Amino acid sequence: MTAVTTEALASQEQELLDWIVAEAERRGNAVISVPRDDKGSGYCFTACVWAMHEVPEAVVVGLPEQMAQVLLDAYVDRAATGDPFVPGRVYDDFFEGVPVTFEQVHPGHYPEYFGSAFLVYPDGDFPAVQIIVATPEGHHWPWDADAPEGFAEWQPVLTDSGRPESWTPGVDGP
Repeated sequence: MTAVTTEALASQEQELLDWIVAEAERRGNAVISVPRDDKGSGYCFTACVWAMHEVPEAVVVGLPEQMAQVLLDAYVDRAATGDPFVPGRVYDDFFEGVPVTFEQVHPGHYPEYFGSAFLVYPDGDFPAVQIIVATPEGHHWPWDADAPEGFAEWQPVLTDSGRPESWTPGVDGP
């Protein structure tokens, strides 16, 4: 991996950057977990995937941390070996019986959902996708009118509008 250049990082930021780079070199990516708080759901995101594999960074919101890490690792493993992931296409082979889809993340969400990735990409110049997970029962998506109450708040869609923008739900996507 190419060395990441930074200007006078604080000691804690430098330690985090060193950890991200070491994880990426050791396992192909670093997964950073942010726990749920009073402002919203917990989430996990990748860092160094774009730098190492030229694959978009990814975030998953609202899944339990262990499941999110498994999903992100599987995404990186597959994407880094050339498996294309198309926004709006449904993928049934990540978790048995639980479909996922992808959507491009609007850069306005980068500071909140990819904060530590800015240590790797100080200019915020990286592509990112959100992996959106349907409910296990009923296969509802956050934008579905009949989705469980609060599901859209638990797993917000990180586009400019808060709804899928790369496809039309029910027309050329889930």
